[in-house]
Amino acid sequence: MLASTLIREARRAGLPADSLTPVGSLRRFSPDIGDVSLLGIAPLSRHRRLLDGFAKLPGVSAVLTRDPASTTVQTERGLATLLLTVPEHAGSALVWHTGSRAHVALLQEKTQPLGLSFHDTLASGGTPVPIATEDELYARLGLPFVPPELREGRDEIVAAERGALPHLISDGHIRGDLHMHSTWSDGRDTIEDMVLASRQLGYEYIAITDHSERAWSSRRVAAEDVPDQRAEVEVLRQRYPAIQILHGIEVDIMHDGSLDFDDDLLVGFDIVLASLHDHGGHDGAWLTERYLRAIRHPLVNVITHPANRSPAPSTGYDLDFDCLFDAAVNSGTAMEIDGAPGHLDMDGLLARRAIAAGVTLVIDSDCHRAEALARQMRWGVGTARRGWTEPQHVLNTRSVDEVRAFVARKRERG
Repeated sequence: MLASTLIREARRAGLPADSLTPVGSLRRFSPDIGDVSLLGIAPLSRHRRLLDGFAKLPGVSAVLTRDPASTTVQTERGLATLLLTVPEHAGSALVWHTGSRAHVALLQEKTQPLGLSFHDTLASGGTPVPIATEDELYARLGLPFVPPELREGRDEIVAAERGALPHLISDGHIRGDLHMHSTWSDGRDTIEDMVLASRQLGYEYIAITDHSERAWSSRRVAAEDVPDQRAEVEVLRQRYPAIQILHGIEVDIMHDGSLDFDDDLLVGFDIVLASLHDHGGHDGAWLTERYLRAIRHPLVNVITHPANRSPAPSTGYDLDFDCLFDAAVNSGTAMEIDGAPGHLDMDGLLARRAIAAGVTLVIDSDCHRAEALARQMRWGVGTARRGWTEPQHVLNTRSVDEVRAFVARKRERG
């Protein structure tokens, strides 16, 4: 939010940058962002005006540091840093400031045999080498472009050398959003609002999945309200035939592993998401068992935000994910990558493990406000990209008929 706000205000103010790009952990879609940094690209003659203008943007209350190539300011939402480079070194600066440190260190190892050095610019014998794009930098090191989300200093360089980098999923592959909330539970906007916003995003289908009656959310759908909600969905289906509206539910997994709604009620939904919001003081073994009972239930189609993590304060539940992934594959149950800022779950490494196990993934916004649908889906896709996710791994890159068939196959298994 802070980065996008600053970029928007900079454009409104006419700051003389060729471009402003988020860098650092934000650009890599890291779940725990250490700071907000922007890289401004402009000729050196404009740098002073850029620094002056950035300090005067709405919401900036103080300038904390400044030098000829950067400034850090205090805003009402936290600290923000503007870093500057010139167009001829933009590629080197983007890679350097995006990081991670571990990834950059691997690149520095690649430069040494070539007689080069790499800091915020690439240099040969102490003389800066013009590198205008990131592609040029990687090519100079004999590598294909490595997407920012993969730059964690693990095995991405080895994969790049082997030509084995994934063909990552992007926002454009997403055909529908299968997890969102309305005013029927704790959402801010009506079902119609969510439908209209989703249609504006070009989605072919969505699922309205409000919370069941014993969820921990501030408002829930009671069992007796389900027919009325279904009737509203049917009216909207007739009103907006260009987008398919699935009537779903996010049903809580109870302390004994049972589901919040009875089977007679669940069978009437087009799709059923199951969530474990309340750990109940249970250890990892029993939490895993609660999930297993939900995964094996014939009416449960998706396990949402399985670790129930909150990126900064909590890494989530201590679960036997190998066991859960195996059960998901065998039962035909999808597992979710959740784009809500309070979850970003499954995180990259866990998503990669799920893919290796053969799990079908779903990327959802888990959105409670129409205005945040695109932003939270973007974070979901970014989190998925950190897990080396490709389009074929994800259920909601497929048509609505394929989604319905996925649900039907599990129900037929009984």
